[in-house]
Amino acid sequence: MEQYIIKGGKPLVGEVTIGGAKNAALGVIAAAIMTNEPVRIQNLPDISDVDILLKGIEALGAVVERPTVHEARLIGGSITTCIAGYDDLRKIRGSYYLCGAMLGKYKRAEVPLPGGCNIGSRPIDQHIKGFEALGAKVVIQHGMIIAEAEKLEGAHIYFDCSSVGATINVMMAASMASGQTVLENAAKEPHVVEVANFLNSMGANIKGAGTDIIRISGVSSLHGSTYSIIPDQIEAGTFMLAAAATKGDVLIKNVIPKHLEAVTAKLVEIGVEVEEFDDAVRVVASKRLVHTNIKTLPYPGFPTDMQQVMATLLCVAEGTSIVTETIYENRFMYVDELARMGACMRVVEGNSAVIEGVEKLTGAIVRALDLRCGAALVVAGLMADGYTTVEHIEYVERGYEKLVHKMCELGAAIEKVDSEDTKAIQKFKLRVG
Repeated sequence: MEQYIIKGGKPLVGEVTIGGAKNAALGVIAAAIMTNEPVRIQNLPDISDVDILLKGIEALGAVVERPTVHEARLIGGSITTCIAGYDDLRKIRGSYYLCGAMLGKYKRAEVPLPGGCNIGSRPIDQHIKGFEALGAKVVIQHGMIIAEAEKLEGAHIYFDCSSVGATINVMMAASMASGQTVLENAAKEPHVVEVANFLNSMGANIKGAGTDIIRISGVSSLHGSTYSIIPDQIEAGTFMLAAAATKGDVLIKNVIPKHLEAVTAKLVEIGVEVEEFDDAVRVVASKRLVHTNIKTLPYPGFPTDMQQVMATLLCVAEGTSIVTETIYENRFMYVDELARMGACMRVVEGNSAVIEGVEKLTGAIVRALDLRCGAALVVAGLMADGYTTVEHIEYVERGYEKLVHKMCELGAAIEKVDSEDTKAIQKFKLRVG
């Protein structure tokens, strides 16, 4: 089993370039099969979730070529089945985007119920509500979502809650429905805008993405396109927080600063210097940080995917901080892991955590319980005294491209090793001292 071993206490210094956004890439890849013509997608993150979705699409009969790890060329015209039977699709959340894509194009889809991290209930009721409003019949059988329709008709759909997945899925299906569709209380996240922009580049007619009302005029067919994925705001935010946690000085390149405003505001509030450029941000921290309160909210609020890493940073901030999670109920599973490292943090009322800042964390053996928990533990290890071992790193590598390499480029003492390879572990410890 592979794991990360980290020697903490070294400030991160230098420059890092952010890759393509995972959540945007998964939606765009699924939407690419909605045309029979070639589609070229650039700036893909080199992560396992992307590989799994591309293999799943190839199993449908589509042509999938990978000129480089950051690029894919897809031709959906050769698809022979609407049953997404590739087993690994069950492991990732983004697989359900194939439902909206195939329903829109073929009026039928059979897709595994979504997997991904165990961060709480993530129901698909709003997806089903939207598909049914467009005229589809939807059932769940044998762990599969089965949706089919003789034809799709535009409709006025009000989502009961702001759901990124449902907004993207229903938007894809509606883009090839007859007539007009209006989505109210739509999610406004950057990756919703990204999928809408991509669909428009293929000839769809979608207006209002990025606001809570999206208007779609259905088209009968879509054409090929070349498209580049936006930078990953969560990867960027992770490096921002890691720089602050280690009292570092890092220039984070290839970002969209507007997407990072909620994280930037909190960093400034606790005493971090943040300088914004057109496509980069510089984060500098030189003193002990102060407490604050965090509440996760849909975009443009503080992102749930940044909650665990931000809470880790607050574990060594002066004073008492309160973190409230409003999106997913299981996002505090990492608290026990941080406690192994000396954090003083307790969960209250199920969805809030009270953090009493301590002077420092100390290295320990900890487990990544989900993707963002893993990122938080890496950051904890970077700022802790001594050695930290992070187990179950497969979660981390679902969403971060070359994390170890990028951290090492900034001066971190971190290495990926096999847990059974005692010689490699000893060599690492001898090298970093």
